[in-house]
Order: sequence, then structure tokens, then C-alpha cells
Amino acid sequence: MVDAPAQAGGRLEDTDLARARALAGAVPDPEIPVVTLQDLGILRDVGVEAGRLVVSLTPTYTGCPATELIADEVRRALRDAGFDADVRLVLAPPWTTDWISDDGRRKLREYGIAPPGCGATGAAVVRFAPRSRDATRAAAPSTQVETIACPRCGSAQVERLSEYGSTPCKALYRCVACREPFDYFKPY
Repeated sequence: MVDAPAQAGGRLEDTDLARARALAGAVPDPEIPVVTLQDLGILRDVGVEAGRLVVSLTPTYTGCPATELIADEVRRALRDAGFDADVRLVLAPPWTTDWISDDGRRKLREYGIAPPGCGATGAAVVRFAPRSRDATRAAAPSTQVETIACPRCGSAQVERLSEYGSTPCKALYRCVACREPFDYFKPY
């Protein structure tokens, strides 16, 4: 039997808030079900306002098509545990891949998605910006170095196939060494 939240007089206890946070944080991401909202850093806060439980979520980007589904799943998980909660979207500050936990990065890699910030392997991809269309400027193209490693074999030899992968927040890459394609979770 699940203990009902202590809501006498609309007051939630600290243990209720911790339990609500754990429940909301354990909701899996609908696009990448091996990671949770807590792993991705989408769960911003769980608190009480005017006697009501309020869960704050920050989507990975403002146009994420899974945002409403995520909010609905959080409401359902909390309702199933006896909580009545409001779910609020918080857009400022915007979500950043820096909020992905170490455990979340590990889970992404094991699932076959290269997480951002996996530069410890020393892998590097150099991208060139297009030259200026202004013919009077003959400057060399600028470079931007990203560290991306194949999540399957760890090779530093990777190439980008498409700026967009299975979802807009990921790019499609291929490992030159093992020839396997993989998604790269774009850094934001």
C-alpha cells in the first residue's frame, strides 16, 4: 500500500516533497527512455505554492514536441501516488546540456548516443564555417573544435552525416572506424 501524502490543511511535509521529487525525477524521457527527467536535468524544482504541490520542468528546448507528454507523465506519476500537482514549464534560464548528470551521460553512451562533453576520450571533429560571400574579404574559414567519440567503440574518428538526428536535439554521426551511425546529443 502506498502512503498517502500528508496534506492535512493543504500542508505537505518535507518527506512528501522528497517523495514527489523522486517520483517526478524517475519519469523516463519519452524520446530516450533509458534516461529520466532527473538524469537529463529537466526536473527543475518541486515545491509548494499556496498549499499546492508545484513541479517545475525546463524542456531541453522550447520547441520540444515531447514537452506536453512529459508534463502529463509527471502529473500521472504523482497522481498515482496520491499527489495533486501543478506542473509548470520554466524557460529561463534555458536548459543546458551541463545539467545532464554523470549517470545520465553514462546511460546515453550505453544506449548508443554520444553525450555532449565526452571530450575525455580525446576525440575531435573539426567543422569549417563557410567563407564570407563578400569577395573583398578573403579571410580563411574559421574552425570550431568539438570533442565527440563513438559511443560504441570509443573511436575519435567520426563524421557528421546530418545536423539533425532522430530528434532535433541530436545530430547524426558515423564512426569512421566501426562504420556504425550514432546520434550525438547536441550541446546547448
